Formats: sequence, C-alpha cells, structure tokens
Amino acid sequence: MFIGHFGLAFAAKKVAPRPSLGTLVLAALLVDGVWPVFVLLGWESVNIVPGITAVTPLLFKWYPYTHSLIAGAVWAALLAGSYYALRRDRNGAWWIAALVLSHWVLDFISHRPDMPLWPGGPLVGLGLWYSVPATLAVEFLLFGAGVWIYVSTSRARDLWGQVLLWSFAGLLAAIYVASVFGPPPPSVQVLAMSGLLGWLFVAWAYWIDRHRAAVAA
Repeated sequence: MFIGHFGLAFAAKKVAPRPSLGTLVLAALLVDGVWPVFVLLGWESVNIVPGITAVTPLLFKWYPYTHSLIAGAVWAALLAGSYYALRRDRNGAWWIAALVLSHWVLDFISHRPDMPLWPGGPLVGLGLWYSVPATLAVEFLLFGAGVWIYVSTSRARDLWGQVLLWSFAGLLAAIYVASVFGPPPPSVQVLAMSGLLGWLFVAWAYWIDRHRAAVAA
C-alpha cells in the first residue's frame, strides 16, 4: 500500500482537526519512513525479485522492527505519546496512534504473507498485490476519498492552499503509477535512498496545512 496510507491521513483531519496534516501524514507513513534507515543500517532486509507479485518486485525478508504488528503498536505509542506531551490533545493523540497502526492493517491487506505479527512470529498477508487492477482500485479509492474529505473540511487561505494541495496529490498519484508500471529499482541501496525522500512529503503536508483553514461546522 502506498497512496492509500496518505488517503487515511487526509481523511483523519475530519475527526482530528487539531493535529497538522503533516503530523497525520507522519503517523500514517512513520514505519515506512524508518524502514529505509533500518535497511541501510542492515537491521532489516529486502530483496528485489521481479515477478514475485504483480504490483511490486520487493521480497521483504526481515522487517519486524518496523512492520510487525507489535512494533506498530510501539511506534504508535511513541508518536501519540510525544504528541500528547506537547499538545495535550487527547483526541488527536488517539487518532495519531490509530493512523500508525492502520499502516499494518493496510499492508496486511496488500502484502503477500510476509507481515510478521511480532519479531520471529507468524507471517500473514492477504495478497492484494497479486492483482494490479484490484490494487489500483483500492489505492485510488482510499486516496481519492481521503483527499475529498480533507477538501470538504478545509478551505484554502490563499492561492498556495490550492496549488500545494493539488500538486501534492498529483505528484503522489504519478509516482505511484510509475512505481507499479515502471522498471524495478536497480538495487536495494537505491530503493532505500529513494524511500528516504518520503520524508519530504511529510514536510510538504505541513506546508499545505499552513495555507488551509478548517471549515466551520
């Protein structure tokens, strides 16, 4: 799952209005942001095996510290707890925790059985990635619905509020389509380094939210 995670972050703004969109995106993408660092350090591992699924050539060999269910709960507690300590926003903290955990749920739906419940535990996954049409339908449905909810609950303060949002959404969609239909990454190192660029989308989401305001109920 890729843009589906962003879709949930956008949608969460309706029920968690106080956290910035950037914080919500950070929550939804946290484990994917840490994963490339762990791969480069040798703590987690992945191979590139074209054809292993119809959507992605990635064979995830060992990633329990970012993508196991237990690890997800720990990351959720760390991020939500840090947010609550800074903002004293209980509702926002709960939704941030839910977004972090939602990453495992969406990945469980999309991955082949390689998602650990805990380090060394059973591997699970429903395998949505075996079907390109089904994967595209689910991803774009989640993403489109999330963006629509965010747009319906916020308004642009200025022109930047429109430009930043729609360029963000358009670029994400283009990157996703290119990743599905393009060639596999040339190496694990290139894959991990490109994964680190995902942190730029977190910063971009903070930028978007600074130029948009909540629509009064």
